[in-house]
Amino acid sequence: MEFRNFAIIAHVDHGKTTLVDAMFKQSGLFRSNQQMENCAMDYNALERERGITILAKCTSFVWNHIKLNIVDTPGHADFGGEVERILSMVDGVLLLVDASEGPMPQTKFVLTKALALNLNPIVVINKIDKSDARVTEVIDEVFDLFVALGANEKQLDFPILYASGRNGWAVQHLDDERRDLTPLLNTIVQHVHHPEIDEKAPFQMLVTMLDYDQYLGRVLTGKILRGNAKINDAVHAISPTGGIVERARLTKLLSFEGLKRIPVENASCGDIIAIAGLEVATVADTIASTEVTTPLKSLPIDPPTLSMIFSINDSPLGGQEGKKLTSRMIWERLEKEAEGNISISIKKSEDQDSFEVAGRGELQLGILIETMRREGFEMSISRPQVLYKNVNGEKLEPMEELYIDLDDEFTGLVVEKITLRKGMLQDMRPSGMGKTRLKFLIPTRGLIGYHSEFLTDTRGSGIMNRSFYAYEPYKGPLEGRTKGVLISNSMGNAIPYALFFLEERGTLFVKPGDPVYEGMIIGENNKNNDLDVNPTKTKQLTNMRASGKDENIKLSPPRAISLEQALSYIQDDERVEVTPTSIRLRKRYLDQNTRKKMSRLEK
Repeated sequence: MEFRNFAIIAHVDHGKTTLVDAMFKQSGLFRSNQQMENCAMDYNALERERGITILAKCTSFVWNHIKLNIVDTPGHADFGGEVERILSMVDGVLLLVDASEGPMPQTKFVLTKALALNLNPIVVINKIDKSDARVTEVIDEVFDLFVALGANEKQLDFPILYASGRNGWAVQHLDDERRDLTPLLNTIVQHVHHPEIDEKAPFQMLVTMLDYDQYLGRVLTGKILRGNAKINDAVHAISPTGGIVERARLTKLLSFEGLKRIPVENASCGDIIAIAGLEVATVADTIASTEVTTPLKSLPIDPPTLSMIFSINDSPLGGQEGKKLTSRMIWERLEKEAEGNISISIKKSEDQDSFEVAGRGELQLGILIETMRREGFEMSISRPQVLYKNVNGEKLEPMEELYIDLDDEFTGLVVEKITLRKGMLQDMRPSGMGKTRLKFLIPTRGLIGYHSEFLTDTRGSGIMNRSFYAYEPYKGPLEGRTKGVLISNSMGNAIPYALFFLEERGTLFVKPGDPVYEGMIIGENNKNNDLDVNPTKTKQLTNMRASGKDENIKLSPPRAISLEQALSYIQDDERVEVTPTSIRLRKRYLDQNTRKKMSRLEK
């Protein structure tokens, strides 16, 4: 059977997963009366909650007797490592671009990687049925982007289709009849070449994805680059440096069919398959017949730019809500994550109970923390820290390319805030409908903690997108958080009487009855200093007791803080306590005297 291996790449929310849904429905993979969930490829619980693709996934269906292997990729910059890995096992890409937004930061990122691998894109202008679609301008912007990224003549001669993934149609010309996706599928078959095959050579496959199955264990996915694979063939795994990692037999071969992996007896050169049964081999290793001694070349991955410290939860409430508490359990889980997610790196800190975890951004590390807390872990997490480089004695820091779309009335405020964070305005232009698009270059550390402030400043209407730009000379110190915090100086449960008098001091994070402990952050101070307070204070037994006014105390609702907001809010001397049911803020050193002593030492 012939194959076509291609990936769908785009900026976040430009319609990749929705388009795959439409392909499924029209390929005959599902019965006409069969119920199918929207965004079927986003079957991870966090993906469905957040409406984003986090993990790259493989699928396939047969179209006109040709097997189409599709890889759905994440669109968010923090998961760029997923995109880089899978592009090495496809022979073409579908570049989706929103008909109103046009090329965005992640569009540039994924296209850069595809062009560098000499892949020839098919451009799909998606969502052209939107009221603010500007098809002609977007096509010009896409062409300019190809030129700016150094595309060769063949890549510049890209086919263009116009589509509405949600409505399930694509056309080659805007005035064509809009019926189904046949024009797009035919273009894929014609434009994406059949993979080069060498069936006579010994079996060789580069591992590009690793995941775990509750029945099969570790599952390795990749494209067969040479030879064929058969059940019970003897193979070994070769590391990128040429060492033998392990020897095994192919006990389980799996092919992709829709949303399922089905067992097969053999697999052909050029096909994308999954292998189960290997215990040690991982991403970037080569699985090959025993006579092969040279590993296949794997792509280098862009380095992490942010790190956090994961440590055991040593608060007085530790162990009351989770089951996985020890440093050994946390380390084993992080090792498992780093094995399959090559854009994350881990190492043990000097303190035996804490570990440094580095990744691409706050969202990526936040997803890892959220996943672990749902698995029953309790942890203490530090503020994100930027990873600097030192080249020839000069300190370099990571810079981000930042695009902001917002209503015109908020432009001045946002430009002022970003400038204070060392951002440099590169471009400002109207985008229609009373909106403006801003482009900045800004240090990565300048964006830590800004997103929630940005949403407040734009009343929730602004959209912010970022992608890694380069390492540049250090831009100087940044102003920190402008307000202090309210810190509990006692252990117990928050009392309405005490919280009523604390409200005038600032904004509370806790409500009556919430457990508190010494060193826990219970609110934000109105002033710029930290203040120790007693949220468990009760009313004295006086004549006031008889007046019966306790029940009349009315408190403002506490500020709810999500995990991402908590990570961006805390300072260097603070931590986020994460459990399966709670997210709390606390000081690193819970004792007030210890905090004062450490503060003097640091100064």
